[in-house]
Amino acid sequence: MSKQLVSSGSKMEGPIGFSRAVRVGPLIAVAGTAAIQPDGSTACPGDAYGQTLYCLSIIQKAVEDAGGSLADIYRTRVMLTDISQWELAAKAHGEFFSEIRPACTFMEVKGFIQADWLVELEADAMVC
Repeated sequence: MSKQLVSSGSKMEGPIGFSRAVRVGPLIAVAGTAAIQPDGSTACPGDAYGQTLYCLSIIQKAVEDAGGSLADIYRTRVMLTDISQWELAAKAHGEFFSEIRPACTFMEVKGFIQADWLVELEADAMVC
């Protein structure tokens, strides 16, 4: 089975040694995705809702670049530095997935690589 690596163009991919997404057969795994703009700055500082939307748009593009669609996503993980912000992240998640309804986990984490990242998401998809 071949492996397809998908890059988002993030400057962090090379030094860390990861791909935004990897497709093996019908499975697509999307790595932890923060609200990083092309210039390396954080999108929507201080806004968990905005950062979640930004992350989900990056995830959608990665899945599409791997040959899938948003509808192929069957699992998401939403990590927040402040779990009291979960409803803002959930609102954004619902805007992408209200009809698709993947399995989803919300969790609080101690922190991320950048202190101004409030949320990071992962996704798994299967192209049928």
